[in-house]
Amino acid sequence: MLALGLNEIRNGSFKRSVQMITYFPHFISTVVMASMIIIFLSPRIGFVGPLTDLLNVIINLLRGIPFLNNLQSVRAVDFMGVSKAFPTVYVLSNVWQHAGFAAIIYIAALAGINPELYEAARIDGASRLQKIKNIDIPGILPTIVVLLILQSGEVMNIGFEKIFLLQNSLNIENSDVFATYVYRVGLVDASFSYGTAIGLFNSVLNLLLLLTMNSIARRVSEHSLW
Repeated sequence: MLALGLNEIRNGSFKRSVQMITYFPHFISTVVMASMIIIFLSPRIGFVGPLTDLLNVIINLLRGIPFLNNLQSVRAVDFMGVSKAFPTVYVLSNVWQHAGFAAIIYIAALAGINPELYEAARIDGASRLQKIKNIDIPGILPTIVVLLILQSGEVMNIGFEKIFLLQNSLNIENSDVFATYVYRVGLVDASFSYGTAIGLFNSVLNLLLLLTMNSIARRVSEHSLW
């Protein structure tokens, strides 16, 4: 969606600015990114405290309305200490960090579409949405399928550094993944054989997911890795 949106921008300077803003987080160190997330979500020094205060001001104003006078004030929440909130925090921060850089491949695929197709669509009176639906998406569909297959083989490899840096005793129930578990069992507890077995199981599971996704893609579409 980001690549399609960038492809529709006609103002060159604005397009480059948006690209720079979306690409930049990808090059931030994982340690710095984790520190930024912790600071941003801190109820004392981050955005959560001021947003909570603003929300309470709005609630106080709404209490003047008769049927809203029972509204309760809200308290600042330390999201890094809420176990159920960790998956959402991790996924949204990953999208913010990597979406711009990941869109480069799709932008390159869009650049390879025959310009005559756009010209014919313009002559036929097609809208922008119709061009996206009938030209852009079919044009990048092979790239979408290939990247989907490749990413399916990395589903279990969520990553170690970022989760390890964001993990604490309060959110470990929902933040513990294969990589952090292998580190804790294999290195901290010195159970090397058990940690190796878990790592091997993870690799085999990723391979099976890759083969399954490639088989499904080959059956439902004309595109696959082999």
